[in-house]
Amino acid sequence: MSSNAMRALAGVAVVIVAIALLLILKNDDGDNSSGGGTPAAKNAAPVPTIVIKGGKPVGGIMEISVEEGEKVRFKVDSDVSDEVHVHGYDIAMDVEAGGSVSFEFPATIEGVFEAELESRKEQILELRVNP
Repeated sequence: MSSNAMRALAGVAVVIVAIALLLILKNDDGDNSSGGGTPAAKNAAPVPTIVIKGGKPVGGIMEISVEEGEKVRFKVDSDVSDEVHVHGYDIAMDVEAGGSVSFEFPATIEGVFEAELESRKEQILELRVNP
């Protein structure tokens, strides 16, 4: 085989390997059974977001239900400054006007709890932790 034919064959082999790698990487959707990716990124549910306009939750009071032991996760986007307080768990965070705060904590107490804009006494969330 001539040296030009060998170079062409080597070039084709490189292209085939590159395409195979691209296909493998593209199909790695985070399923850890193939040894790559991050399953948390694939399985992560979107974080529920409570949007506050004019000091009130858009769409009314959000309801979140989790099983005891799971993580409680939610975000608050607010157009007013206030303290977001999760009663029962006694977790509070300040949110600035035009800002947001994210909550993530383990559901260790079963029952029904509310979160509110503390100074406005405006309920924004009903959290249900099931046994």
